[in-house]
Amino acid sequence: MERKRRLRDIAPKETLPDVETHSEGFRANREARRNVLVEDYVELISDLLSEGQEARQVDIAGRLGVSQPTVAKMLARLVTEGYVTQKPYRGVFLTPAGQDMADRARHRHRIVEAFLLALGVSEENARVDAEGVEHYVGSETLTLFEKALRGNLKQFMQALPDA
Repeated sequence: MERKRRLRDIAPKETLPDVETHSEGFRANREARRNVLVEDYVELISDLLSEGQEARQVDIAGRLGVSQPTVAKMLARLVTEGYVTQKPYRGVFLTPAGQDMADRARHRHRIVEAFLLALGVSEENARVDAEGVEHYVGSETLTLFEKALRGNLKQFMQALPDA
């Protein structure tokens, strides 16, 4: 009972925000959903290329756990949107716009994962959860995650008593 009271004391009020604020949250979520797959693909392609591997459809499909036709369809979209180029009988390559997107996604992923690890989340769960959260976290929140990490969040969390 005491724990519930403490959580209730720190939880935000349960009233609806004004219309503008409310709709902005939903708009940002829809925008993030549209970008999730694109960001996942370009980040993975960048990772494969940076490890000295070719980014081939078969590799991308295996890493993302999808079929090769699914990858082919997405790669066509990425070519159209200007994020990748493809060469016959070779792999996939990022354009400067694609590399920029991959770098931003990787940066967000690393911050979110480090934040979750500092909270005490296991490495496996932090990696999995960061893969989802990275796409939805706003810039203000991400900046505060970084600030908390620089301020020794991990040490702070370790000093808290177990609940």
